[in-house]
Amino acid sequence: MIADDAEALAVAAALAAEFRAGASRRDAERDLPRAELDRLSATGLLAVSVPAAYGGADVSLVTLAEVFRLLATADGSLAQIPQSHFVYVNVLRAQGTADQQSFFYGELLVGKRFGNAQSEAGTRHVQDIRTRLEPAPGGAGFVLTGVKHYATGALFADWIPVLARAGDEGALHVAFVPAGAPGVTVVDDWEGMGQRTTASGTVRLEGVDVPADRVLPHYLTFTGPQLHGAVAQLLHAAIDAGIAGGALAEAVEFVRTRSRPWFESGFETAAQDPLLIQRVGELAVQVRAADALLTAAARAVDAARADLTDDSAAEASIAVAAAKAFAATAAVEVSGALFELAGTRAAADSLNLNRYWRDARTHTLHDPARWKVQHIGRYVLNGVRPPRHGLL
Repeated sequence: MIADDAEALAVAAALAAEFRAGASRRDAERDLPRAELDRLSATGLLAVSVPAAYGGADVSLVTLAEVFRLLATADGSLAQIPQSHFVYVNVLRAQGTADQQSFFYGELLVGKRFGNAQSEAGTRHVQDIRTRLEPAPGGAGFVLTGVKHYATGALFADWIPVLARAGDEGALHVAFVPAGAPGVTVVDDWEGMGQRTTASGTVRLEGVDVPADRVLPHYLTFTGPQLHGAVAQLLHAAIDAGIAGGALAEAVEFVRTRSRPWFESGFETAAQDPLLIQRVGELAVQVRAADALLTAAARAVDAARADLTDDSAAEASIAVAAAKAFAATAAVEVSGALFELAGTRAAADSLNLNRYWRDARTHTLHDPARWKVQHIGRYVLNGVRPPRHGLL
């Protein structure tokens, strides 16, 4: 059990140092981080957002974002896996009944993990959800049918929250399904160029029985001011900021210890080259800015959670959108500039330094930053609050 924010940050920093040592090998060999996730669970870190009334540390979003940033500096794949876990803890917080919260928070406090089964391939767009939750014959519970893709965390989960439509109007619900339930098949068919060890594969749901008390009315989340999207996107921004920071740290260490100076510089070491110094400074500014925007966004979400209104929710979403858009750009640029700084030796496949860029490039495809910038512009220029669709 983790008691408070300070302990959560200390545990995350220690785990990041531990996980960093094997990150390159896991990526190169696509060795899925089951042992590392078990360590993560055993520390209690996955339960830090459980409300205090249920025995959790109930850490701030500032702390939770920093936990993800720290983990992502070490391993951009490993940090991605629990993102959906915390998103669905937040769904439970928003729409769970007292009994549902008591049960699932209890599961989290003993180390159980949530995965996800929300995205679908081949549909018209990301919100065209075709998985169905139908009343079971006889009226006892529901039956779940569908196919999900990009199901990060599902392969390692104890519970898989499934996004599904129900009723004639197709209202959005979340069904919590045990990973080993009859009719549930989790397929490790993820083949992304980056984030190789997230196992973000396919989940097939074939006539899965779901008791009524395992279903949440997610559609109600979007009928008023909400922080569902802000929390989810904040953690994505933290992953990008962490990848950028990890790439810069790797580049700095390489230049200090392994790079040769360019002969025209007149210096004995690459670290003395004024052109390299200039470039490192430019990249450091980007990393610091990404970190600062992340913290500012997390504070805005914390403030909105304490006093949730249309205005506070809009401020939080816009702050998160700014952090995510900037961090995405920083992650891709800094991880690419690693080679510019380190030189030809850094391109050796045996060093696997390209994992930072591959992770950044893959993760930043999650949702387009250009639409975030659009919503920021509309809000700043015309006072138009961002939409409540949960992706901002």
